[in-house]
Amino acid sequence: MPAKGKKLKVTLERSLIDSKPVHKKNARALGLRRRGASRIHEDTPVIRGMIARVAHLVRVEEVADG
Repeated sequence: MPAKGKKLKVTLERSLIDSKPVHKKNARALGLRRRGASRIHEDTPVIRGMIARVAHLVRVEEVADG
């Protein structure tokens, strides 16, 4: 189980043009609309799974809570 209060900053590094529809939907569900966009999410197994689907398109950093 992920540490309580741990957060992940997800940044879209590569364009979604020519990506598979499933990858586009995952990126959009993560809140990433355009290249360079970043969102902070709780570190949960669901979010980790979504990130794993688009790992080749995003950069993930751990950020301190608070």
